[in-house]
Amino acid sequence: MDAEVNLQGEDTEGSWTLLSWLASCLMVFGGALPYVPQYQEIQNSNNSEGFSTRVCLVLLIANILRIFFWIGKQFELTLLIQSVVMIITMFAMLHLCCTVQSANRVSTKQHRLSDLNIDYFWKWSAFEDYLLFCFGFTVLCAVVTLLLLDSAVYVETLGSLALMFEAMLGLPQLFKNFHSHSTKGMSVKMVLLWTAGDVFKTTYFVMNESPAQFWACGLVQILIDVAILLQVIFYSQDIRAKLG
Repeated sequence: MDAEVNLQGEDTEGSWTLLSWLASCLMVFGGALPYVPQYQEIQNSNNSEGFSTRVCLVLLIANILRIFFWIGKQFELTLLIQSVVMIITMFAMLHLCCTVQSANRVSTKQHRLSDLNIDYFWKWSAFEDYLLFCFGFTVLCAVVTLLLLDSAVYVETLGSLALMFEAMLGLPQLFKNFHSHSTKGMSVKMVLLWTAGDVFKTTYFVMNESPAQFWACGLVQILIDVAILLQVIFYSQDIRAKLG
């Protein structure tokens, strides 16, 4: 009898271990999955106008800050690896957008980081400029973190900033849709995956008792995702009304 109870206990423990491992894998790669349909959309249409590259800016800053937050306050390793995966994903999206824009560019005028023109910030023509900006930002964060690593206030502020930026992930796309009064060129699948992923990770944060900044960030992201989905419905109805 005792042997059966022990065997059942081991099976239950093994099942929870497997579920925990699967949840960790989903946390690491789940954040990158929404960009697969958007990547394909841009490739197939050879047009990146519907996608806001400022989404990449927000996520790059958020995940670079989160890495330095981990150095000061080591939370789950899963979330650190997730940040690295997201940074790679955002660079892949920027590279594709630069390639498509370069192929479609009619004017020979190019905007570079070296021009120091604030009007064209994050609208550069060359992918190398995005890499250079992120490298400079990373070095700046590294120097400041090295000097203030012993400050609990700095570390907590760093974490709050990282997650605040991440919470604002959907805002550039929300504003872009609002200004163009259209969601054309934006992958609805991407936003649906954003929503599903944000619900999952917020639940993950709560269940794993992650720092409060994490689940608060998740709740804000869910609200923004829902707002973008409402835009999809509203603008599609508006177009049908005009055609009618």
